[in-house]
Amino acid sequence: MKNLLTKALAIAIIGLSSSCSEEFLDNSGVAGESQPTASFTSAQVEQAALTNTDIPAASVNGIYAQMIQTGSGGTDLNHDDFGQKGYDIYGDMLCGDMALSVSTYGWYRADITEFQAPLDFTRGRNRMVWRYYYRIVRSANNVIESLGGNDAVPELDANKYSMGQAKALRAHSYFYLTQYFQKEYVANEAILPLYTEPLSENLPKSSAEEVYNLMESDLTDAISLLDGFNRTAKNQVDQNVARMILAYVLGAKGDRWQDVADLTQDVINTTSHTMLPNTDVTNGFADVNNNSWMWGIDLTENNGLDLVSWWGQVDAWSYSYAWAGDYKVIDSDLYAAIPNNDVRKAQFFNNPSNGRHLQPLFKFFASDQIGGASQTVTADYVYMRVEEAFLLNAEANARIPNEAAARTSLKALLDLRVPSSAYVDALTGQALRDEIYLQTRIELWGEGKSYLAMKRNQATTVRGGNHLSFVGEPIPYNDERMQFEIPQDEIQNNPFLSNQNQ
Repeated sequence: MKNLLTKALAIAIIGLSSSCSEEFLDNSGVAGESQPTASFTSAQVEQAALTNTDIPAASVNGIYAQMIQTGSGGTDLNHDDFGQKGYDIYGDMLCGDMALSVSTYGWYRADITEFQAPLDFTRGRNRMVWRYYYRIVRSANNVIESLGGNDAVPELDANKYSMGQAKALRAHSYFYLTQYFQKEYVANEAILPLYTEPLSENLPKSSAEEVYNLMESDLTDAISLLDGFNRTAKNQVDQNVARMILAYVLGAKGDRWQDVADLTQDVINTTSHTMLPNTDVTNGFADVNNNSWMWGIDLTENNGLDLVSWWGQVDAWSYSYAWAGDYKVIDSDLYAAIPNNDVRKAQFFNNPSNGRHLQPLFKFFASDQIGGASQTVTADYVYMRVEEAFLLNAEANARIPNEAAARTSLKALLDLRVPSSAYVDALTGQALRDEIYLQTRIELWGEGKSYLAMKRNQATTVRGGNHLSFVGEPIPYNDERMQFEIPQDEIQNNPFLSNQNQ
């Protein structure tokens, strides 16, 4: 996998420079701009098959490389611009479960924790989110086009698998765009331009219904196309990862809970992944080979990541801002809600007299030394764990309602976290749904899933006392401050959007 990703990064590389201060954005280009992952003609694909050259697979690997690429949000180089895991941090902070308790260098403070970007479409963080996900969309469109287009079913298994991965990745990016740019699902609300081909011209917004229909179609196709696919590395989307992405999409839509329950149950029934035992919840979450990880990436020195990375922002055991003075910690109220006999409470440093109070020192750690001995990141990135299938299955069943099934899935997780899960048997209705939501926030803290759960549960967040701003203020999931704005340069360069009131 190291060689594959090194080659993919060579294909997808974006020029970058290093700086410890925030930079102005490069405002060239819009969503439809040319992308670093190559596009191939049908003739080239056929010739590749004859010569045993897997061009489509190499192009898909280029998309995976973009997911960890610094500068992929269009900056040169903001230290919060490093692909998917960067926007996981945005979500965790917007919803308040990740608090910025000490701010020395200023990253995330104004635009994210003080909500300046969601309230001002001229702020650069709006563009970073927009540009990153549309880059992935464009690259996926290139692969899909090279394999015959949206309606094609390739004959060769290798090409089927490439098509399936590309469609899943396109849907994954549109999913995050819907989450970050629409307050909640309203079918007829025009929300996003919907690019399904590698076109350069601008398009008007499509309705939420149209975007969700494409995501569902892409993921249904992906599940079919990936049947029989035995991936060579966990950074690749397989059939169960595609099922989980579809479950998240339908869960966000909010009216297909039986389908969400069925999809997640299929994952539970067919997966070879197992949930973390209680002895491993403080294992560092740094190794893609952990069997609970369904989707993640093995980072090596060849990937060239350093301070500008998820580890460089969150992990105090790395050469990082979390070591040097920008502390990311669990919200104090959420921490207080973890029972003392829950093994996950030990993931967080508990010493109120110490400035590192409630840092995740024992959930995430990339070395045995605060500050790290090396500036090169080799700890891995997690995108999805099998625990998510059990939690989302519990949530869906509680909403159907099939509360017995919901309790079964929730207790399967809790039996690995607390001495007794028997208390769940007495929970019904809203109390059961609230407990599932709480357990989702606890189990997946810092992994980029809390924001999605907040929106599915239509929750009102209240920041604990260890935040630097808006402490104690109720902020509902559909507040203006919880979503980004279509960025200024997209509006200026897309005539269909220029008259929109953002």
